Amino acid sequence: MPPGVRTGETKHISVCVCTYKRPDLLKRLLNELGVQDTGGLFTYSIVIADNDELRSAEAVTLDFAVASRIPVRYSVEPRQNIALARNKAVENAHGDFVAFIDDDEFPSKGWLRTLFKACNDYDVDGVLGPVKPYFDKDPPKWVVKGKFYERPTYPTGLVIDWRKGRTGNVLLRRRIFASGGQPFRPAFLTGEDQDFFRRMIEKGYSFIWCNEAVAFEVVPPIRWKRTFLLRRALLRGTISVVHPAFGPRQIVKSVIAVPVYAAALPFAFVLGHHRFMTLLVKLADHLGKLLSLLGINPIRESYVTE
Repeated sequence: MPPGVRTGETKHISVCVCTYKRPDLLKRLLNELGVQDTGGLFTYSIVIADNDELRSAEAVTLDFAVASRIPVRYSVEPRQNIALARNKAVENAHGDFVAFIDDDEFPSKGWLRTLFKACNDYDVDGVLGPVKPYFDKDPPKWVVKGKFYERPTYPTGLVIDWRKGRTGNVLLRRRIFASGGQPFRPAFLTGEDQDFFRRMIEKGYSFIWCNEAVAFEVVPPIRWKRTFLLRRALLRGTISVVHPAFGPRQIVKSVIAVPVYAAALPFAFVLGHHRFMTLLVKLADHLGKLLSLLGINPIRESYVTE
């Protein structure tokens, strides 16, 4: 692995945000990014990759750019594909590090500094952090009990495998992208981040977890709706079929899971609504895969936003 960051130089981080029709959430994210505590260790700028051909993020981005001292670069990727949007962001990034955070998230004030220090202290090629749910209003109890927005966390310093690779909260050394080409492969309509980490780890790059570098995912009331959870699960299942790793084993698993989960629903309902919805979401995921194989696409949008 190449040597770590040299001392005596002020490093620069490009914080990349891929966004699609979420101007209000993007505004909150930009406001929090504008007040990051760098501790004087680095400088940073923001790169917006708008995946909406109607440029719904442009006005919010320009308003922030006018009012903030943080440099902002706005770009558009009109083709709805998260991998293409990430590639557009990387293309417009500069400096020594590239960070990613999702448009429906916002960071803690020391988020970027914590990632930066961990990357240097552990002398690794990238650092991932936790994304915790944030509710502006108290959600229904079944949403909390079902842990629909809870994500796994790990001890700080843990070297991750590619299955844990996510781009919702990550800092990467720019040298990873030096080979050129498209770092995120557009063929992956889902799991493009895991594919990226798999290939980078195979090349010898290493990544760790930092549990103190916290970002928060905003969970508005629209995401408490049962229809939202089910539509998102159907879409996730549908697009997973085009994943290169999808094969006979996954098909057999879904063929078995659909009738088993359907038969178990009445029993899950007795055990509590959160258990019922957890099982129903899993059922929708597997059902989406089977419908896609039959040429039926129940969700025609590229993203489920409401």
